[in-house]
Parts: sequence; C-alpha cells; structure tokens
Amino acid sequence: MHSNTSSHPAEKKQLQDSYGRTINYVRLSVTDKCNMRCFYCMPEGFKDFETPDNWLTFDEIERVISAFTRLGVRRVRLTGGEPLVRRNLPDLIGRLSALEGLDDLSLSTNASLLSTYAEDIKKAGVSRINVSLDTLNAEQFADITGNGKLDQVLAGLQAAKKAGLSPLKINTVAMKGINDNEFIDLVKYCAEMDFTLRFIETMPVGSTGRNASKNYMDLQQVIDQLNDEFELIPSIFPGGGPARYYKVKDTDLHIGFITPISQHFCDTCNRVRIAVDGTLYLCLGDEHKIKLRPLLRAGISDSELEEVILKAIDLKPLNHEFNSKPESVIRFMSMTGG
Repeated sequence: MHSNTSSHPAEKKQLQDSYGRTINYVRLSVTDKCNMRCFYCMPEGFKDFETPDNWLTFDEIERVISAFTRLGVRRVRLTGGEPLVRRNLPDLIGRLSALEGLDDLSLSTNASLLSTYAEDIKKAGVSRINVSLDTLNAEQFADITGNGKLDQVLAGLQAAKKAGLSPLKINTVAMKGINDNEFIDLVKYCAEMDFTLRFIETMPVGSTGRNASKNYMDLQQVIDQLNDEFELIPSIFPGGGPARYYKVKDTDLHIGFITPISQHFCDTCNRVRIAVDGTLYLCLGDEHKIKLRPLLRAGISDSELEEVILKAIDLKPLNHEFNSKPESVIRFMSMTGG
C-alpha cells in the first residue's frame, strides 16, 4: 500500500460538482468480463476485454476509494461485467467495507454465481445486491443473455436470500416485443420472494445499446399496464439511486421505475463511475473521463490524487447526451460498469 497521506479536517467533506450537485456515490467496475452476453450490453462474439495488467489492483482500488471517502463519498457499488468473476473478490470487499466513512457497500450481479458466493460476500461486508433479471422464461432468458441458464440465477437468488442479503433488488430492462408480456409475472414473483422490483429503460450506450433502443419502452406504459392489474401507490424506498417507487396495495412489494430517457434525473445525479482500467467517467451518457491508473502507477500522493478527483468532478456535465447525441457514447455498457 502507498503510505503517503495528507492531513484532513475532522469534519465530513462534501464532493460537489460545478452545478452544486453533491457526489456521494461511486460505481466501481472490478472487471469488464462477464459469463453472459446480454444483447443490449455486449456485442456477440466480443473479445476486446481489458488485459488484467491494466486492471486496477486491489491495492489501487483501495487507494482510490479511500480518496473518494475522504472527499465525502458514502456509497460504493461494485459492478462489472459480472463482478463475481473477479478472483478473490471477497478479499476486496473486506478491505473496502473497513474504510472509514463508507456507509454502504453494494454489488450488482447477474446472480449466476451467487450460489457459490452469496455467504462469502455477505460476511465480507456487502449488505445488499441488485440482480439483473429480464424474464422468468428459460428460453427467453437464454436468448437475451446468450445462452445463460435461468435455473442458475434463480438458485443464486435463493442463496442470496438465505444469506440475508437485503434488500435484494431485481432490475428488469423493459423491452417492447421481448418481455413486455411478463411484467405481471415478475411482480408476482418478487412479491412472493420478498424482493424489490425495478424497471429500467433501455439506454443507447454503445452500438449494442443503440440497437436495443428499437425495443425501447417509456416506463409510463409499464406503470399503466401494472395499474390495470394491481393498485400502485406512490411510495419511498431507501437507496442512493434515481428510481421513483410505488408500493403494490395489500402487499409489501415496492416497484421502482428508472427513466434515464423519458424523464431524466440529471439534475439530482449523485454518482460517478470507475472502469476496471481506472478510468473515471463523470457521466454514463457522456465521454468526459480522467485516467487514474497511469497516475497511480507513477507514484501520485494521496493529496495529489484528491486534487485530481476534485478537478475531475468539475468536468461532470449538466445532462447526458442520450437524447440529443446518442451516437456520442461509443463504449459498451460492460466497459463502463452500468
């Protein structure tokens, strides 16, 4: 570990961008590799993965996240690709969960490996997980994920529940003509399992995301569809994300709706993303970025690293460009970390 530290005032800092938004949430990709090939995330046959030599090491990750927590970040989500394919991930989780000032460490996963790792990641310090699940039909699941096995995912969800990972949120990308006949089944499944369900609009990230946009659904259509079957009551659910929540009447189920296209939430955006190679992205829908890995390997001090982060935050744009210039984001979703 790098030992060069700097003195900091005792009071909690706040990381603010040039538009006055407080940045307290980092999404950290620990790998761009995945054991599935969801068509809206990664191109078929894609092999242009970052070489492991260019991945941030666990020591480097700990240094970067330590700097962010000293600057006021309180939430970190581990993403991929599929984060559970990164070797020894529970070791990293343990190191990050011990950082002073980090209040919430969560993980996004496709759940296919959770049967093996649910207990380990819970013990190491992950409190809650988000699981990508777009269908409960095994054949459709294989089509969407490039031959993924639905039974592995459902078993992983059971293991996560047994391990006490809570709340467990199911993330469903709403796609016209693909899974729009399954939303009611997903609601009933999540109510039965005591999971939280969240619907997400497709985003034109990279060519794969733009191709998937032909299946785009405005989530108001989903709300209307569900309201025909259930009564949705506006509600609040804890978390650092942008979802608008409803409670299903006469159940404990909360359903969230994440609408980056139809009703963007840029004015309240509280997050930045770090790719597996140490590139800091200031916006998912924009190409503003700062490469941290070369600085770390050149021996940057902790105080200098904080200054780089502070200057980078000033580059965070006011709005994403998904609507105005969808072709401007050329990287794939798997490269950025969702």
